[in-house]
Amino acid sequence: MGKLEGKVAFITGAARGQGRSHAIRLAQEGADIIAVDVSQQVDTVPYDTARPGDLEETVREVEALDRRIVATEADVRDLSALQQAADNGVAQLGRIDIVLANAGISTMAPTLEMDETMWQTMIDINLTGVWKTVRAAAPHIVAGGRGGSIVLTSSLAAMWANENIAHYSAAKAGLIGMMQVLAKELAPQSIRVNTVHPTTVATEMILNDATYRLFRPDVEQPTRADFEEAARQLNRLPVSMVKPVDISNAILYLVSDDGRYVTGTTHVVDAGGRL
Repeated sequence: MGKLEGKVAFITGAARGQGRSHAIRLAQEGADIIAVDVSQQVDTVPYDTARPGDLEETVREVEALDRRIVATEADVRDLSALQQAADNGVAQLGRIDIVLANAGISTMAPTLEMDETMWQTMIDINLTGVWKTVRAAAPHIVAGGRGGSIVLTSSLAAMWANENIAHYSAAKAGLIGMMQVLAKELAPQSIRVNTVHPTTVATEMILNDATYRLFRPDVEQPTRADFEEAARQLNRLPVSMVKPVDISNAILYLVSDDGRYVTGTTHVVDAGGRL
């Protein structure tokens, strides 16, 4: 028996990166998955967002673990599409016990130079999209009457300031307040709500030329190695990045009975980055 045997998890941003890792890790512990993501490029984002075939690969990897998965293309900016994804998932899998509001983007510009579209797209996806995810999926946890768990993917950037990401930090900090309110509102239904705050994670959102240039403006054409040299300075532990599974393992603790009395917390996985 896995720690999540018989549970169903609703996960956004599940086509790749942390979202795929979460789907696989929870499936390894017995959960069935409702996976949501887009397959079209998100405007304003300087790196490739999820593409056709990415979500299907998540499906293949979960099914290889002999778990069920229902995958839907939906943008977290579209509440109706998220509600349909949740309703369809429940129709096929019977319930939702866990919600992982993981989908997010990263763009970078000085605060006084970014345009309105860059700011608004960030808030629409990384903050409002999280609320829409919870609004669409969490009522199914309430209706089940069995309790459950919600984890909002925030960031170390909500706690530790860096230049050029005012919109990102604002969105991720906003999730803390949202989480704390939800934790109070849903506690009577035995639904726990927490945020997770990763440092730099080795995913496509980070491993791209735009990020390399931000971290190494002193190098004309910085490589991943150049980026890692700079990123290593952010952490006290001698690593440049953590792996997606490191965040998945933290989330597993929060959503399983191991964390059955943990709610309203900011769970940090930062390799000592705040110290």
